Amino acid sequence: MGQKNYRVILIKELDAAFKHLERLNEAYKLLKQKYSFPINKTSYEKIISNTIDLALADQIIYRFSKLQDTMGAKIFKNFLLYQGENVNKPFLDILNRLEEIGLIEVERWFEIRDLRNEIAHDYENNDFEAVEIINEIINSKHELEKTLNKIKEML
Repeated sequence: MGQKNYRVILIKELDAAFKHLERLNEAYKLLKQKYSFPINKTSYEKIISNTIDLALADQIIYRFSKLQDTMGAKIFKNFLLYQGENVNKPFLDILNRLEEIGLIEVERWFEIRDLRNEIAHDYENNDFEAVEIINEIINSKHELEKTLNKIKEML
């Protein structure tokens, strides 16, 4: 497959990632109108007692998870393929190469991936954990956006 094809695939995946980011940001903006961030346990209890606010919090969590998945599973490899690099290697080597290019910090990427993995567990039964997850998502989304924008600029 040629560089042009990798570019087309990468643009498609970037569009999907930016859509996840846009939806995450829209939900955050709406919640931020009613609650101060970082949220605390009291705010979280109010959020989960309101169907619309709960749907917005769920949207933040879902879209963050999809965004992180899209970046890690699709965008990173396609970006390196577009750059003419071999991606038939362990994922850690791919991350290290992205760090060399200046797109990510490997240690921070693993922290963000761990956050996404925490989301996969049943956080709803632990208010403290849910509060921490939402606050960390809000803190991490800027880094993901910055990485996406760097990749877009490099196209």
